[in-house]
Amino acid sequence: MSHAQPDRARLFRSLHTPTAPLALANAWDVASARVIEAAGAPAIATTSAGVAWSLGSPDGDSLARDLALDLVARVVAAVAVPVTADIEGGYGTDAADIARTVEGVLAAGAVGVNIEDGTRPPAELAARLAVARRTAERAGAELFLNARVDTFLSGLGDPDTRLRETLDRAHRYVEAGADGVFVPGVTDPATLAALAEEIPVPLNAMAGPGAPAVAELGALGVARVSLGSGVAQTAYATARAAARDLYTTGTYASLADGIPFPELNGLLSDGR
Repeated sequence: MSHAQPDRARLFRSLHTPTAPLALANAWDVASARVIEAAGAPAIATTSAGVAWSLGSPDGDSLARDLALDLVARVVAAVAVPVTADIEGGYGTDAADIARTVEGVLAAGAVGVNIEDGTRPPAELAARLAVARRTAERAGAELFLNARVDTFLSGLGDPDTRLRETLDRAHRYVEAGADGVFVPGVTDPATLAALAEEIPVPLNAMAGPGAPAVAELGALGVARVSLGSGVAQTAYATARAAARDLYTTGTYASLADGIPFPELNGLLSDGR
């Protein structure tokens, strides 16, 4: 664990406020992290999907832990702002696996993690969160545990009781040690306001086209706004458009909005 980690962790924790929600344009490699930092980001969050894609794996607990942790370490070393890592379900199947992953995140110097329930029983994520919390405490480290609840994103359960189920899971995860709760798949103002009112820790929403603006989400009680894999998807869409132009019409219009070479190269040339 780096000497800077505790200070960065405390700063990161303080950024979670509905008054000015922490806005995270998720990165997937060093270059994207540097670009996002240069745009004014107060912190960097990784996207597990974008990281997995960039390393040749699908999203969904397929990426090897060592590859994921190596990427986290590279991003932490490349930026001056706090970094929080999306570790999917924890890259493992038992308590020892989760502990090793969290130890690796802390060794890399990251200040937080996202851990998701997916289709796992809520009791399983609660157990993983408890392991993560104990691991951080044993290391004497500050670690912001963000518990992702996938009821809305994955359409789990009865739509009529989905909000109640989400809240029940959120309370269970907070009791297990979560510092924040992430509910992707919700942009409806009434639902977000209901979540923010009942969840006793900072609420994280995932935004994209059609979602309320960051300030509007803050007014609903949201303290953290993430773009998830959206930035990576957009970058890959640009690559596809450029390739299609080249191989169909033989033109290059898709390249017109690229970051100028000297600017992008300069972001990677300062020795950090």
